[in-house]
Amino acid sequence: MSAHDAHYGGNLVDGARMLAIFGDVATELLIRMDGDEGLFVAYDEVEFLAPVYAGDYIEAEGRITKVGNTSRTMEFEARKVIAARPEMNESAADVLDEPVIVCRASGTCVTPKEKKRR
Repeated sequence: MSAHDAHYGGNLVDGARMLAIFGDVATELLIRMDGDEGLFVAYDEVEFLAPVYAGDYIEAEGRITKVGNTSRTMEFEARKVIAARPEMNESAADVLDEPVIVCRASGTCVTPKEKKRR
């Protein structure tokens, strides 16, 4: 996460940034399945589980859990794999022994029939 992503005091990153990352993951999943970016319709559930700060490194994954005619239900998880250490100096960071789950979500995307290529 960059300093640009920090939205609150103490360089805390806005939770909406995790949802933007999940949107990118959903786009990739839809392109792989349907050959089209599709549209994100709604999140069913979002859990913010740990804080994210500027300087942290986040990895995100998603998977399609249900396929309808045009809808695709998905689950997402974002994990902090490197933590910034600003108390040491402005560029210090540590690789975490175990990633920290910072956000989980599920939602539904749609690829219109006329846009599906697969």
